[in-house]
Amino acid sequence: MSVTKILTTKPHPKPETPVPATQPQPKTEAPAPATQLVPEAPTPATKPQPKTEAPAPATQLVPEAPTPATKSQPKPEASTPASKLPLPNFHQAYAPNYHFIMDNSDACKNTPFLVLMVPVASINIDARNAIRQTWGKESQVQGERVLTLFMLGLARGLGGNGQSLQQENDQHHDLIQSDFVDSYLNLTIKTMVIMHWLSTYCINATFAMKIDSDMFLNIDNLVDMLKKPEIPRMNYLTGMLMWNRPVVRSKNSKWYVPEEMYHEPTYPTYCLGMGYIFSNDLPMKFLEVSKTIKPFNIEDAYIGMCMKKLGLSPTAPPQPWQFQAYNHKYERCQFSKVITYILGSSKELVEFWTDLKKTGPPCPVRPWI
Repeated sequence: MSVTKILTTKPHPKPETPVPATQPQPKTEAPAPATQLVPEAPTPATKPQPKTEAPAPATQLVPEAPTPATKSQPKPEASTPASKLPLPNFHQAYAPNYHFIMDNSDACKNTPFLVLMVPVASINIDARNAIRQTWGKESQVQGERVLTLFMLGLARGLGGNGQSLQQENDQHHDLIQSDFVDSYLNLTIKTMVIMHWLSTYCINATFAMKIDSDMFLNIDNLVDMLKKPEIPRMNYLTGMLMWNRPVVRSKNSKWYVPEEMYHEPTYPTYCLGMGYIFSNDLPMKFLEVSKTIKPFNIEDAYIGMCMKKLGLSPTAPPQPWQFQAYNHKYERCQFSKVITYILGSSKELVEFWTDLKKTGPPCPVRPWI
């Protein structure tokens, strides 16, 4: 899928006339495509801005045409079905532009040591149930409280499934839903909304992890790593590190990013988005610094850019080999030692987890000679 180019406004002959991009726009104006990550009509950075109540510079991720959802509101009732909410007309990555439909605001009342945030499509209930049967059901690990939550957006063209999601949340109390349009090109928005939720409702947690729904997670090994005294509890981000990764400019690639969105030839060092861990002081810092970073659609590289703007760098984990990508086959001994592993299906997750947790040592015991 190609990414829509950033729109620019035409120069106005009279500087005293307000630039349209900074004025509130009625809902009848043509909205940007649902998958567009960039402001609908950003003003070029070199153009002088007239004085307005809240100007939006070209690099600021504040919506230029906010909908009522962006205004300060009381917390929406959890029972509000997603299907009855209008889809927003803005697609910036600044998370406070959006509001929560389901927030489970008391989920962190017992102050978890670790919060696992899983971005997942609203229709993918199989993935959620597989996680609930496996690593997501672990609430106490080595004496530490662990919490697993799922992050959802709004789905287009599915007729709305707000009622079924509400019923699912009533049963499990683990869904967080916001009113952004859920799509591949909006993954950066989804990640930043995760950061918004953590910095709003879970500020006392020690660590958090963004982990994809197709991942195997050895939660025991992860908690064991985080409890090591050498692991910082501030300004810490770790996972499978990516160094000097080139920006993909081919329009045929799902990772295509045009120069208008990100002009550098390489990304700053970042952690691969399949699963990265961070100290819980960072979400609020990410939100603040995101105001100065033009959004682009590679969410893990975007977090790397936030770290760079903060003057920070991701840290290699104590045992980098514990963060694995794909492998040819499942081996019980190997899975007992890793932290993350990319899987092919939810069925694999249940099968591998069940086998790993069966009685008996996971690795062959070598006899003493």
